[in-house]
Amino acid sequence: MRNVLRLAPLFLAAAALACAASCSEQKKEPLRTRLLVTGESDSKVPPDTAVIVLSVVTQGTRALDAQQQNARKSDAVIQAVKQAAGASPEVQTSDYSLEPQRDWWGGLPRIKGYEARNSVTVTTNALDAVGAVLDAATQAGANSVESVRFILREAKEARGRALGEAGQQAMAKAEAMAQAMGGRIVRVVEEREGNFPAPPPQPGAYDYLASSSASNMNADMSAYAAKAAPRTPVESGSLQVRSQVYLVVEVEAQPR
Repeated sequence: MRNVLRLAPLFLAAAALACAASCSEQKKEPLRTRLLVTGESDSKVPPDTAVIVLSVVTQGTRALDAQQQNARKSDAVIQAVKQAAGASPEVQTSDYSLEPQRDWWGGLPRIKGYEARNSVTVTTNALDAVGAVLDAATQAGANSVESVRFILREAKEARGRALGEAGQQAMAKAEAMAQAMGGRIVRVVEEREGNFPAPPPQPGAYDYLASSSASNMNADMSAYAAKAAPRTPVESGSLQVRSQVYLVVEVEAQPR
């Protein structure tokens, strides 16, 4: 009996140690891991600005002839464009050149004349006036339309909306993955915004050369053509606004 009493403290200590080990196994620390998720948004918005590039190309046997003829026509084109482009258009010269035209026949180059080119860029928010601008410019003497582009100047609101949608999509992905792991999102470690690519060139951009005979029409024929010819149809369409968001989240889950 005395031996049993002497051994009792030893049994109690062993039991306490076993219980402590068992409790420590049951109270394991939760595991934390990090997830990288992405969210994307792609929406279409109407443009608010049109950018038109027009050119006046003239030729002459002398450089002065080509230059002076170009100056007269360019001034007429600018005045016509300002009247047709709506309220407060931005009109500026974007390029000017005067180059000799060479004849290579016979092996030795010979200057046969000169060509002057004056390019004018018109920026307007009157999208419904783009066709009228093209018509007025060609009637006034422009014989080359380099391009017609539609852009979004005030893009802050549209891009902010796209960014918000991309962020919501990324967080929804992270929450779904955390639930699948049997855990929860503790914090967002990092958030990074992707780039906004430039809008692609719009279909229907104009690039043509008017016939040289059109510039030689007299005033009566020009007035008749202006009344009889239909307005050039130009549709602005829509632009794509894209956003991409990268999220790194920390997930806490109980070990299994």
